[in-house]
Amino acid sequence: MPDLDTLLVAVGGGGLIGGIASWYQGKIKIIGVEPEFAPTLTKALEAGRPVDAEAGGIAADSLAPRRVGELMFPIAQRFVDHVLLVSDDEIRDAQEKLWGAARVAAEPGGAAGLAALTSGKYVPAKGERMGVLICGGNTIAVDFLR
Repeated sequence: MPDLDTLLVAVGGGGLIGGIASWYQGKIKIIGVEPEFAPTLTKALEAGRPVDAEAGGIAADSLAPRRVGELMFPIAQRFVDHVLLVSDDEIRDAQEKLWGAARVAAEPGGAAGLAALTSGKYVPAKGERMGVLICGGNTIAVDFLR
Protein backbone atom coordinates (compact mmCIF):
# COMPACT_ATOMS: atom_id res chain seq x y z
CA MET A 1 0.00 0.00 0.00
CA PRO A 2 2.24 2.79 -1.19
CA ASP A 3 -0.21 5.58 -0.38
CA LEU A 4 -0.60 4.92 3.35
CA ASP A 5 0.36 7.44 6.00
CA THR A 6 -0.21 5.13 8.99
CA LEU A 7 -0.61 1.41 9.62
CA LEU A 8 -1.97 -0.13 12.84
CA VAL A 9 -0.44 -3.56 13.55
CA ALA A 10 -1.12 -6.00 16.39
CA VAL A 11 1.96 -7.00 18.38
CA GLY A 12 2.75 -10.35 19.95
CA GLY A 13 6.35 -11.50 19.76
CA GLY A 14 7.08 -8.74 17.29
CA GLY A 15 7.91 -10.69 14.14
CA LEU A 16 5.05 -9.31 12.08
CA ILE A 17 5.44 -5.67 13.10
CA GLY A 18 9.23 -5.99 12.84
CA GLY A 19 8.95 -7.22 9.26
CA ILE A 20 6.47 -4.51 8.32
CA ALA A 21 8.54 -1.79 10.02
CA SER A 22 11.66 -3.05 8.21
CA TRP A 23 9.83 -2.90 4.90
CA TYR A 24 8.59 0.68 5.33
CA GLN A 25 11.71 1.94 7.17
CA GLY A 26 10.08 5.11 8.45
CA LYS A 27 8.28 5.99 5.21
CA ILE A 28 4.95 5.67 7.02
CA LYS A 29 3.92 5.74 10.66
CA ILE A 30 3.78 2.22 12.13
CA ILE A 31 1.74 1.96 15.33
CA GLY A 32 1.76 -1.19 17.40
CA VAL A 33 -1.36 -2.35 19.21
CA GLU A 34 -1.23 -4.67 22.21
CA PRO A 35 -3.79 -6.02 24.66
CA GLU A 36 -3.60 -4.34 28.06
CA PHE A 37 -2.98 -7.76 29.62
CA ALA A 38 -0.06 -8.58 27.28
CA PRO A 39 2.06 -5.41 26.90
CA THR A 40 5.26 -7.08 25.72
CA LEU A 41 6.56 -4.39 23.36
CA THR A 42 5.31 -1.60 25.61
CA LYS A 43 7.31 -2.98 28.55
CA ALA A 44 10.37 -3.56 26.37
CA LEU A 45 10.33 -0.01 25.01
CA GLU A 46 9.96 1.36 28.55
CA ALA A 47 12.93 -0.75 29.74
CA GLY A 48 15.06 -0.14 26.64
CA ARG A 49 15.43 -3.89 26.07
CA PRO A 50 13.23 -6.99 25.83
CA VAL A 51 11.92 -7.91 29.29
CA ASP A 52 9.36 -10.35 30.61
CA ALA A 53 5.82 -8.97 30.67
CA GLU A 54 2.47 -10.25 31.82
CA ALA A 55 0.80 -12.57 29.34
CA GLY A 56 -2.96 -12.87 29.61
CA GLY A 57 -6.31 -11.69 28.37
CA ILE A 58 -8.59 -12.61 25.50
CA ALA A 59 -5.82 -12.55 22.87
CA ALA A 60 -3.29 -14.52 24.93
CA ASP A 61 -3.10 -17.37 22.42
CA SER A 62 -1.67 -15.11 19.72
CA LEU A 63 -0.48 -11.87 21.31
CA ALA A 64 0.97 -12.86 24.68
CA PRO A 65 4.50 -14.21 24.59
CA ARG A 66 6.54 -13.50 27.71
CA ARG A 67 8.77 -11.06 25.80
CA VAL A 68 9.38 -9.63 22.34
CA GLY A 69 12.09 -11.04 20.13
CA GLU A 70 15.68 -9.90 20.55
CA LEU A 71 16.18 -9.49 16.79
CA MET A 72 13.11 -7.37 16.18
CA PHE A 73 13.52 -5.08 19.17
CA PRO A 74 16.06 -2.66 17.60
CA ILE A 75 13.81 -2.48 14.53
CA ALA A 76 10.85 -1.54 16.73
CA GLN A 77 12.89 1.07 18.56
CA ARG A 78 13.85 2.65 15.27
CA PHE A 79 10.75 2.31 13.11
CA VAL A 80 7.66 1.77 15.30
CA ASP A 81 6.20 5.18 16.08
CA HIS A 82 4.50 4.11 19.32
CA VAL A 83 2.37 1.38 20.87
CA LEU A 84 -1.23 1.59 22.04
CA LEU A 85 -2.92 -0.68 24.57
CA VAL A 86 -6.49 -1.91 24.09
CA SER A 87 -8.81 -3.71 26.49
CA ASP A 88 -10.37 -7.13 26.08
CA ASP A 89 -13.79 -5.48 25.69
CA GLU A 90 -12.45 -3.21 22.94
CA ILE A 91 -11.00 -6.22 21.14
CA ARG A 92 -14.31 -8.12 21.38
CA ASP A 93 -16.15 -5.07 20.04
CA ALA A 94 -13.76 -4.86 17.08
CA GLN A 95 -14.33 -8.57 16.35
CA GLU A 96 -18.09 -7.97 16.30
CA LYS A 97 -17.69 -4.95 14.03
CA LEU A 98 -15.53 -6.94 11.59
CA TRP A 99 -18.13 -9.66 11.46
CA GLY A 100 -21.08 -7.30 11.24
CA ALA A 101 -19.64 -5.03 8.56
CA ALA A 102 -17.49 -7.34 6.46
CA ARG A 103 -18.27 -10.92 7.55
CA VAL A 104 -14.63 -11.31 8.59
CA ALA A 105 -14.23 -13.82 11.42
CA ALA A 106 -11.06 -12.60 13.09
CA GLU A 107 -9.40 -14.03 16.15
CA PRO A 108 -9.01 -11.58 19.07
CA GLY A 109 -5.37 -10.94 18.20
CA GLY A 110 -6.35 -10.23 14.62
CA ALA A 111 -8.91 -7.64 15.68
CA ALA A 112 -6.58 -5.78 18.08
CA GLY A 113 -5.43 -3.27 15.46
CA LEU A 114 -9.01 -2.37 14.60
CA ALA A 115 -9.80 -2.09 18.31
CA ALA A 116 -7.38 0.83 18.58
CA LEU A 117 -9.34 2.65 15.90
CA THR A 118 -12.91 1.77 16.90
CA SER A 119 -12.25 2.48 20.60
CA GLY A 120 -10.88 5.92 19.89
CA LYS A 121 -7.43 5.04 21.25
CA TYR A 122 -6.15 6.09 17.82
CA VAL A 123 -7.79 9.02 16.11
CA PRO A 124 -6.58 9.67 12.58
CA ALA A 125 -5.79 13.21 11.55
CA LYS A 126 -8.02 14.80 8.94
CA GLY A 127 -7.05 13.38 5.55
CA GLU A 128 -4.74 10.75 7.04
CA ARG A 129 -4.63 7.63 4.85
CA MET A 130 -4.49 4.69 7.16
CA GLY A 131 -4.64 0.96 7.19
CA VAL A 132 -5.37 -1.63 9.82
CA LEU A 133 -3.77 -5.04 9.48
CA ILE A 134 -6.19 -7.86 10.30
CA CYS A 135 -4.10 -10.93 11.03
CA GLY A 136 -4.09 -14.31 12.74
CA GLY A 137 -5.58 -17.73 12.31
CA ASN A 138 -6.73 -18.85 15.75
CA THR A 139 -10.46 -18.48 15.27
CA ILE A 140 -12.97 -21.27 15.74
CA ALA A 141 -15.82 -19.27 14.25
CA VAL A 142 -16.02 -21.61 11.26
CA ASP A 143 -15.99 -25.39 11.52
CA PHE A 144 -14.45 -26.60 8.24
CA LEU A 145 -14.65 -30.24 9.31
CA ARG A 146 -18.43 -30.43 8.94
